Parts: sequence; structure tokens; C-alpha cells
Amino acid sequence: MAERILVTGGAGYIGSHACKALARAGFLPVTFDDLSTGHAVAVRWGPLVRGSLMDRAALDAAFALHAPVAVMHFAALSLVGESMRDPGRYWRTNLTGALNLAEAAVAAGCPRLIFSSTAATYGDQDGVVLAEDTPQRPINAYGASKRAIEDMLADFLSAHGLAHVIFRYFNVAGADPEGEAGEDHDPETHLVPLLLDAIAGRRRELALYGTDWPTPDGTCIRDYVHVADLVDAHLAGLDWLLAGRGSRAFCLGSGRGYSVREVIAAAERVTGRRAPVVPAPRRAGDAAVLVSGSARAAAELGWRPRHGLEAMIAHAHAWALGRGRSLAAGAGA
Repeated sequence: MAERILVTGGAGYIGSHACKALARAGFLPVTFDDLSTGHAVAVRWGPLVRGSLMDRAALDAAFALHAPVAVMHFAALSLVGESMRDPGRYWRTNLTGALNLAEAAVAAGCPRLIFSSTAATYGDQDGVVLAEDTPQRPINAYGASKRAIEDMLADFLSAHGLAHVIFRYFNVAGADPEGEAGEDHDPETHLVPLLLDAIAGRRRELALYGTDWPTPDGTCIRDYVHVADLVDAHLAGLDWLLAGRGSRAFCLGSGRGYSVREVIAAAERVTGRRAPVVPAPRRAGDAAVLVSGSARAAAELGWRPRHGLEAMIAHAHAWALGRGRSLAAGAGA
């Protein structure tokens, strides 16, 4: 029988891509998801256990039934602006959910966990390519809650031997190149799908949150990673843990940042259409520049991103076409 991997948030954007990659690699992904933001239809490569990370009994039952050899933990609240307005919800959900998961894994004798962290743990450090040893100074509750989970995992390693790999990344974009999975949030907050919706006419305009940032064109700069590349790193991290190589943190990025205006220009090249944009005030908790290098991941995991920005946008656009969220669907709207 195939070894089982418990994937929290496996009905979501990154988690569903991870499940496909796990199945292709010979594992059986078991999705644990409450479907509050994920979609049951996205669970195509293994069983779905519907449950909440806030429900320890449901987690214990999932571990007992499926006996996973490792966990990939994607499920979390992840909206920076919302985390500034309602920090208690982020601390309660993200930290308590991760604590329940870690305790359930230890109780079940599952000694390996891969944690989806974020470059938001670094805060606003302009002009720095973020590395694993860069000081972490989060400036929003989302990043702070993820940083706290990283600290908690270090304690669980010391006390219980829960080996873990932490991946810190920021802007994930694109869709499965084969068209079997993609991004479908409600509400949508990520730049690339919002941009494609604006180009398609399904959204009246795209808001530029701040045009006076200390960057060359006044808009925020981010490092974008294709979702297929990202899950490749998670497979490499799983191999790392299964080989008994210990706990490690890795940054995942291209080392190349793109401003919002540069992403808009790339989308216009891909689609051949202009994007309607309007200036808007800065959002609380945003940083001007976040660029995350991946030298350690390249040296130790053999991981390098394969897809550039235009490929990410092209794959997201193809997914949107298939989902009816594209130029064709928006023509004349």
C-alpha cells in the first residue's frame, strides 16, 4: 500500500496541487479540510476527511484511521489586511490549529511535519534578499502567527522529536500546467487572478494599493513562485524528512522581485489586453519589498524554480479560461 501523507488544507489552492504531486510520486494524500475556503471538488487524488484543526478529536481520528507517515500543513488564515483588523482570529486559528496538529501527530507517533510558512515573518526589510538567517520581524498578525508556529515546532522537536521542514515563501501564483488544479478563492485577494479578472471584464478595475512606495515605480515589489515549483519543493522536503536528515528551514523564491506595475505589464503581454487600474490607499501591514532567495534550497534540496512570471500568468489564464473566469467569459460584461 502507498504511504499516506496527511495534507491539511488539501482542498485549497496550494494543498490541491500538493496532493496531485504526492499522488504522482506514489504516495496517497489524505486531505484534512473543513472546506471553509477549500473546495471538495479539488480533492481528486485521495480521500477527504472533513474536519477542523480546532477539533482535536477529529485530528486524532484522522491519524488513527489513516496512519500517515508525515503531515503537510497548509491550512491557515492568510490575509494580511484582515489579520491587522482582527488579530485575535489569526492568533486563535493559526496557532491553536497548529498546536492541535502537532500534538495529534506526536500522540499518533507520526514524527514528520512540513510547515507552510511565509516571508511575511521577516517584516519590511527593503533591499535585502531574505535568507534563512535574516532576522524575523513580522509587522502583521499573519506573519507573527506563522513565526510563533515556527518557534513552537522547535520546542516540539526538542521535547518530542517531531522533525520538521519549514518553507518560507511569499507570492504563489499560476496553476497546474495540465489544467487539473488552479486558484479559486472567495473572496479573491491575490494579484494575478484579480488582474486577470479585471482584464476579462469580470472585475471593473484593479486597485493599486499604494503608488508612493519607496520603489522604482511606486508600487510594492514581491517575489513570485509558481505553485507547481512550490509543491516540487515540498516533495523534496518530504524526501529530506523520510531520509532522516533532521529539521531545517528553507526560503523559496526566485531572488527576483517584480513590482505590481511589472506584473500588470506581463499580464497585458500574455493576454493582449489592457488592464483597467486605479490607485488606492496603502493597506496596513504591507511591506514595500519582499524578495526571498532560495540558495539553501538549491544547495541542499536540489530545488530551483522552473517557471518565470509570464508562465505563471499564462497557466493562471488557461485555468481561468477553463473555469469561465477568462476573457471569453468576460467579453462584453
